[in-house]
Amino acid sequence: MFFTRAWNGTPHGVTDGVGSVDQVTPSQVKEAIAQGKEELLLLDVREPHEHSLGHLPGAKLIPLQELPQRVGELDPDRRIVVYCRSGHRSLTAGAYLKLLGFSRVENLQGGILAWATGYSGH
Repeated sequence: MFFTRAWNGTPHGVTDGVGSVDQVTPSQVKEAIAQGKEELLLLDVREPHEHSLGHLPGAKLIPLQELPQRVGELDPDRRIVVYCRSGHRSLTAGAYLKLLGFSRVENLQGGILAWATGYSGH
């Protein structure tokens, strides 16, 4: 039910009663990884066949539709950057995690496509 409502919401920010999910650019994530000041979790919510074609280094795969059953695998206090192919499924996943009380959730703006092309958000 939540996923259906979220998919029907605004494509650039899910605000269907759960608040918005912060956006982070690929360059910001790359910088955070390079600095190594905090351990962040890269959460890939694509399907396994998409993940096998390529994924961000160290990413954890939990397909969007499996997230409700597997949310216990995630630390609600850890910084989580959620991504998918283009940023829409990850936005839905991020909103769901925020609804559950995860406060440090960010959506990778533009998804893995933006990561691959070096998109900086400007």
